[in-house]
Amino acid sequence: MTLDKGTLIFANYTARVKDTGEGIESTLEAEAKKLKIFEESRKYEPRLVAVGEGWLISGLDAEVAKLSVGEKKEIELSPEKAFGNRDPTQLRMVPLRKFGDREHELTVGDSVEIDNRVGTIRFIGSGRAQVDFNHRLAGKSIVYDFEVIKKVESDDDKVRALVDRRLAGDGGKATFETTNGALTVSIPEDLFLVEGLQIIKRGIANDVFKFIPSLASLTFTEKFSNEKAQPKKEEAKEAKPAADSPKPRRKKADAPAQTS
Repeated sequence: MTLDKGTLIFANYTARVKDTGEGIESTLEAEAKKLKIFEESRKYEPRLVAVGEGWLISGLDAEVAKLSVGEKKEIELSPEKAFGNRDPTQLRMVPLRKFGDREHELTVGDSVEIDNRVGTIRFIGSGRAQVDFNHRLAGKSIVYDFEVIKKVESDDDKVRALVDRRLAGDGGKATFETTNGALTVSIPEDLFLVEGLQIIKRGIANDVFKFIPSLASLTFTEKFSNEKAQPKKEEAKEAKPAADSPKPRRKKADAPAQTS
C-alpha cells in the first residue's frame, strides 16, 4: 500500500553521488562512518518525514510516496529530479577586495557569502575569484538507499514526533497533555535558552494543527524553579503516646479472719 500525502513516517536513508560514490547524508551512524561523513555532534536515528509535504527534495518525495511501510529501496534521481542541472549564468567573477580581511586566506573550494547568496570558489587569479552559486550537487545524479521504518499513527505519537523535530532531538524533555482538543506542551527550564525558541514554538503549533486537525488549541507553559528555596518542613507528626507508667503493685488480699 502506498503512502498518502501528509502521512508521517520514520525513515532511514543514505544518499551518495552516483558517479563518485561521495557520501552526502545518512541517518545511520555506521553508514556515515563508512562514507567518511560522520559528525560527532549529530544524532543518528530514523528521520521524521511528512510524505509529499516538501520535507524531502521533490524527486525523492515523489518516489517515497510509492513505497510501503517496511519497504527498502534504492532510488536513483537524475540531476533534474535532484538538485538541478548546472546553470552557467550562476558563475560570477568577484574582485578579491570584496572579501575584505579574508582576501589572502581564500582557497579554491571555500564557501563564501556574497550579496546574501552562498557560493563556492572555483578559481582564483588576477585579483579576482570565480564564485559558483549553483548548488554544490547540481548536475549530479544522486542515489538514495531509503527504508520506511514505520508510520506514525496515534495523535500522541504525532505530537511527540513533531515537538522533537523542532527541538532538534531535545523534544523528549518536553511533556504534553491533551484534554478535549486542547494541547498543552510544557517546556523544561534547560531549553529556555534554545536559540529562536519563540520561532520554534510557532513552528510546532503550525505542524500540530496541520497534521492533527482535531486539535483546537495549543498552549505552551514554562516553569521556573527556585533551587535555593528551602523545602517545606513536614507537618509535626502526631505525638507519640506516653510511655506506659509502671503498673501499680497489686495489694495482697487480707488474710481470712480466724474462726473460733
